Amino acid sequence: MTDADWSRLSWSDLDAVRARLAAGADPNTLVRGRGRPLHHAARAGSAEVVAELARLVDDVDAIDDGRTALWLAVQSGRPEIVRALVAAGADPERPMMAGWSPARLSLAGATPGLFGTSATLTGGEAAAVAEARRLIDALAGIDGDGMSLCCVGGIDAAEAVRRLDATAVEDEISAEDMWDATDDESMRTLGVTDVPGGCVVSQPWAFGASMPQVALRLSAGTACYGMYANPKSGNQGASVHDGVITGWDLHPGGGWAEADAPAAEVLRLFLYQHHAIEYCCAYAGVRPADARPFTEPDRWVRLPDRDWWAVAATG
Repeated sequence: MTDADWSRLSWSDLDAVRARLAAGADPNTLVRGRGRPLHHAARAGSAEVVAELARLVDDVDAIDDGRTALWLAVQSGRPEIVRALVAAGADPERPMMAGWSPARLSLAGATPGLFGTSATLTGGEAAAVAEARRLIDALAGIDGDGMSLCCVGGIDAAEAVRRLDATAVEDEISAEDMWDATDDESMRTLGVTDVPGGCVVSQPWAFGASMPQVALRLSAGTACYGMYANPKSGNQGASVHDGVITGWDLHPGGGWAEADAPAAEVLRLFLYQHHAIEYCCAYAGVRPADARPFTEPDRWVRLPDRDWWAVAATG
């Protein structure tokens, strides 16, 4: 590291940023190959650092990975950074990320009056915002660590059981007692619950509901989103459409939309930041009224003894 680069720096430390600038660090360069200093500061720095960098950059609206620093500030929910960037001349109406401008994106967030803009949401977008707020409130308080799920749009629980070739469990199941179970039978025991828009398959104690063949079999003619909330490595998600895995090792409720992401996914990632289970529901189009499908399913079923980790589509 030299004083003239941007490595190992707190983007909230104005004195340190000024020292790097004085030593010759370029405010327009890419940092670690991705994102200019202003982009990093907009996401994780202070308003004072943002104002300092915005004063020095060649273009306050420079785009990296499909978005400007102002878009990142809106995405991160940082109104004080937004104000600093707008004061420096950033354009809130500039479209990017599948047409989402910072101003339009802000209308879906916690501070919709941030810009006093004439931008509007479509009816579908406004409905998605309302549903996100309802869903996050409805599922508040779920301790998801260690659980798995598969949200399935367009089919009911009875059809899900049929597609999985599962059988009803006659014995009473206590999810709390199952946490210490390590046998194959417990791993093949899943909960299934009807919800508006489809159904939810869940396993509160392990990764069984997120095994690839579960979603592959459930997804015929529809879409599923499976997730295992791994206590060691975080949420591990997968999207499956009509028997094809379209995304693997995903991070529902976290991360950023890719530059070429469709508009609906950009909005969904914004609405469900840090809300992984709710994101899975929204992706599949299911609308549970409460936490019950994930904690106390309507019925328990047992999968047949076969390779549920196989990734080839079923015939």
